[in-house]
Amino acid sequence: MDLMEKNLELVEIQKLEGHTDRVWSVAWNPVSSHADGVSPILASCSGDNTVRIWEQSSLSRSWTCKTVLEETHTRTVRSCAWSPSGQLLATASFDGTTGIWKNYGSEFECISTLEGHENEVKSVSWNASGSCLATCSRDKSVWIWEVLEGNEYDCAAVLTGHTQDVKMVQWHPTMDVLFSCSYDNTIKVWWSEDDDGEYQCVQTLGESNNGHSSTVWSISFNAAGDKMVTCSDDLTLKIWGTDIAKMQSGEEYAPWIHLCTLSGYHDRTIYSAHWSRDDIIASGAGDNAIRLFVDSKHDSVDGPSYNLLLKKNKAHENDVNSVQWSPGVREPVACVG
Repeated sequence: MDLMEKNLELVEIQKLEGHTDRVWSVAWNPVSSHADGVSPILASCSGDNTVRIWEQSSLSRSWTCKTVLEETHTRTVRSCAWSPSGQLLATASFDGTTGIWKNYGSEFECISTLEGHENEVKSVSWNASGSCLATCSRDKSVWIWEVLEGNEYDCAAVLTGHTQDVKMVQWHPTMDVLFSCSYDNTIKVWWSEDDDGEYQCVQTLGESNNGHSSTVWSISFNAAGDKMVTCSDDLTLKIWGTDIAKMQSGEEYAPWIHLCTLSGYHDRTIYSAHWSRDDIIASGAGDNAIRLFVDSKHDSVDGPSYNLLLKKNKAHENDVNSVQWSPGVREPVACVG
């Protein structure tokens, strides 16, 4: 996709059908691509209580459902996330549990079920090393789980601070800094100053510091990890930045600062935003459309600005709940209920 082209267009390659209820989230396997000789794999989760694993043929390039993960969850599967190795898939469900599935090549097996949240688990995320995963829930809490030997998982921390339903958790792409966003209109940043795992809320991004004025649904980072995009029921996307060098040096926590707000592009709730390796932001919203934004490369006195690259109307028949760029090519995937 040549960004210098004026008439860019998103083209539907294939419609993946099989779920019998709303599709909530999709996740690309991070280590599968034709370039590595491994067929690309995509996971999708749904209100039909199942997860489907899709694989693309290296010859025909068409996608087929290779397996259906079922019988473990008894209610909606709201979120799914691959471990960095691509061997494990975590699934968060409204039944209050998180499933851990292992890829044995020809089949997947649920090797562990994590329990503890009082009710619906809304999101799950692995840290960069795969040594921890985080979950969040309608019970207003965020849990951090440590991966032990023998398919065992131990709750290392229960983080409280949000006053409402926590919609999403997301680890920073290179550091053990955890982010959570909530129905309470805030994003919280959790960080441990040493190796003891004592995570504390070191920053709250809310309306008082140029944050969102309504429910925050999604968080995503650029490839460098020095910028973050968030989206909200307030119909805006917000870009945040930090001093990544200071954070990586381990000197001290470097706060996130509001850089700019993208407003006027959406007229319904923005449910998902995802930043590609090529620095393109994709958003999915309740107006059934997908939008792509790109850095204008012309900073103003108010900071950086982003332009609408293209808009795909009627991308789905209903709300676009999730957009995810694949790890290797500029092709976003969206899912809908």
